[in-house]
Amino acid sequence: MADITKISQLMSDLEDEQLLAALRQLVQESPADAPAALAACQTGLEAVGQRFEAGEYFLSDLIFAGEIMTDAAAILKPALAEQQTASLGKLVLCTVHGDLHDIGKNIVRTMMEAAGFEVIDLGVDVEPPAVVAAARDSGAKIVGLSSVLTLAIDSMRDTVQAFVDAGLRDQVKIIIGGNPVSETVCAYAGADAWVHNPQDGVNICREWAKA
Repeated sequence: MADITKISQLMSDLEDEQLLAALRQLVQESPADAPAALAACQTGLEAVGQRFEAGEYFLSDLIFAGEIMTDAAAILKPALAEQQTASLGKLVLCTVHGDLHDIGKNIVRTMMEAAGFEVIDLGVDVEPPAVVAAARDSGAKIVGLSSVLTLAIDSMRDTVQAFVDAGLRDQVKIIIGGNPVSETVCAYAGADAWVHNPQDGVNICREWAKA
């Protein structure tokens, strides 16, 4: 079995070359360990956040860590996909209007695809009508809204309201994610669920898809 603890530590230390090399080796030699390796990367990413809060890391380190996580998830994706027996359906994903950040969204996209979803990624700064149109036209039953900026919380609410106005709110589940979201924000926006951890988002959407 792969050294999962080492993977987590490499992520925490931002040792990108060593980490990605270890993940490539794992995919070749023990692909069944891919889910554990992905979880270890997430643990390491959480440690990066803690080190940032402690003043050990800077904003540039946080951005770099997000880029490493995106690369790590992409490497593990084939091994994770092999363990999926069926598609979980379509999912619309975007960063909401007023926010141009995409690292978190990209990580979520890779993980959702690895879990078995067909992800329709609309990109960043997406207006509410475009999200509604994508869900309606694709038949997606799950919508993921991402934001890093507090000011974009209103955009999340506006997007949910756009589904109400279109008469489609009861046909989709909406999950929100990003640094500013919370239970209070979820209620304010009218979403069905909220997460900070991408894996929690995958788990919630997987349960929705199977319901």
